[in-house]
Amino acid sequence: MNQDLSITTLLLHASLPVQLVVLLLVTVSIASWAAIVRKYFALKRMRALNDEFERDFWSGTSLNELFASAAQNAKNGGPMERIFASGMREYQKLRERRVSDAGTLLDGARRAMRASFQRELDAGESNLSFLATVGSVSPYVGLFGTVWGIMHAFTGLAALEQVTLSTVAPGIAEALVATAIGLFAAIPAVVGYNRFAREIDRIAISLETFIEEFSNILQRNLSAGQNATPNPAASGH
Repeated sequence: MNQDLSITTLLLHASLPVQLVVLLLVTVSIASWAAIVRKYFALKRMRALNDEFERDFWSGTSLNELFASAAQNAKNGGPMERIFASGMREYQKLRERRVSDAGTLLDGARRAMRASFQRELDAGESNLSFLATVGSVSPYVGLFGTVWGIMHAFTGLAALEQVTLSTVAPGIAEALVATAIGLFAAIPAVVGYNRFAREIDRIAISLETFIEEFSNILQRNLSAGQNATPNPAASGH
């Protein structure tokens, strides 16, 4: 009886709709695990790059030197470095156009950094919607397979004159497998989504804090009438 009620045997003898549901859930589960692994390493790399650039930013290196390094490292840099490069690029473009108004210079740099921040946030949130969909839909897909399997089992039992537990159990068991696999696909997706969403929120807060700090540095430099941009450490951290 144990061999007859193994998961493999139950799936092999299940109806075609139940088998298709299980195949779909297994495929979605594999895809969600792949997305979880990729997102984990992507966010880990993002945090490391942000921390590295922030250390360089407050180490005493001038903004011009940091911008030159960021321009050369545009593809391999982190979100914070790209946001900084966007603000400095717009700031320097306005200076080259002989814009002298401090408010215009600061607003231009801030808008450029905000636009870059939004792009980085959108990139960080990629695949999160997929995990959310898997986590919310998979149990219902598994439940659909279960309901269909139970309907199929009872339809087959209708032709029997005597029904015992041994005749009912296989059909019910194969139907419940679909719900179990649906939960197996949904639970990791929900856990991964919640963890990554919190991590992205923390990264977003650190990036917004950096934008404000960098804007304050530019504002102090402009208020002091400095054409060159000194190192951030001189402005305090």
